[in-house]
Amino acid sequence: MKRIQGSYLRGYVKVLVKGERPERFFQACTNRGIAVWDIKKETNNTCSGNVALGDVKYLKQIKRETNDYKLRFIGRKGYPFLINQFFQKKPLLLGLCLSLLLIVFLSNIVWEVKITGVPNDLEEKITNQLEQYGVHRGSWSFTIDSPSVIQQRLLNDVPELLWVGVHKKGTTYMLEGVEKVVVEEEEVDGPRNLVATKKGVIQEMYVSKGVPKVQVNDYVEPGDVLVSGEIPSGQASEGEEENDDEKDEEEVELIAAEGDITAKTWYETNVEVPLSTNNETLTGNKEKKYAIRIGNIEFPIWGFKSPEYDQIHREKYEQPIHFLTWELPIKFVTTTLSEKEYHEVERTKEEAIDYGIKQAKQELQLHLGPKAEIISEKVLHETTENGKVKLTLYITVEEDIVKEEPINQGD
Repeated sequence: MKRIQGSYLRGYVKVLVKGERPERFFQACTNRGIAVWDIKKETNNTCSGNVALGDVKYLKQIKRETNDYKLRFIGRKGYPFLINQFFQKKPLLLGLCLSLLLIVFLSNIVWEVKITGVPNDLEEKITNQLEQYGVHRGSWSFTIDSPSVIQQRLLNDVPELLWVGVHKKGTTYMLEGVEKVVVEEEEVDGPRNLVATKKGVIQEMYVSKGVPKVQVNDYVEPGDVLVSGEIPSGQASEGEEENDDEKDEEEVELIAAEGDITAKTWYETNVEVPLSTNNETLTGNKEKKYAIRIGNIEFPIWGFKSPEYDQIHREKYEQPIHFLTWELPIKFVTTTLSEKEYHEVERTKEEAIDYGIKQAKQELQLHLGPKAEIISEKVLHETTENGKVKLTLYITVEEDIVKEEPINQGD
């Protein structure tokens, strides 16, 4: 008989049958539905054949029924026997497992941190911060915060950064940053006037170069010349008659006007403040759980009990496990359980108005910059609708309103 398909996968044995007319034993096996192949007559009273590993138990039953034959297994082939032999070699198996664990361990260590897009001095500062976060060559990737958390911490701790992107690619952390450049208003080269940028009333003036065109308490509009860079260099001689057809032009000297001018300006802003609000805050108490996730099933490895918090904020971070350059379908899961509290705040109408004025002033101050000074505010309009207080505020500010404007010298 031909070899049964798939017999090597399931495993099979070679049986030597001894007795009178041993081929009858294999005929009995066939009658019982047991597949037998490669039957060979060895001697007059011995015969061999191959039987699937799963049918060996039936051979023993047939032998007990006939009691005329002796069986001896003279060969074993197939994957089950190979696997069994492999597991019997404990030193080899232990060495293989340790090698795989070592490769997985080395595949999940940070081997390189690349920083691009920033100058050398800022790169050094970012590197020092990353080392404080535990992100450096040789660190265990499972102990490092997620890229989004690292990104936010860098923006908070390195004020020179305008933006930073953090990505993990294999065993390398890649950071691309953009330096925050303070854009200073370019000085106008050559002769210039100082003009107003906003409506306002002049409060203070200090002119170091140029001719003042306004005085304290004067009202100015955007574009009005505050300090002129045109200085008269000579006067017409007394008694000199003017020509009716042609007037002598007064000679002037053109310079770059300089000075500091502060004016009182006004802003109208709208703000809404709810009378009732519900705030969620974290107390700072937290615990961590660790687990291994395979597919959709998680196997906890540390932190089996949940903390006794009334309210819990859960934050889960999954770190894929790598084997060399491949990402395995296994992830290391870190779950942070933080205690949170809800605070319901009820405001009176007066408290809501005070809070709205404070909020509007803070937003305006942030918009104008630290050099501007808010000196007063006034509520122009106030309404209460749908549990909210709506305010229209009129805020008075003292700020620098000067802008440099080049003098057109003509041809």
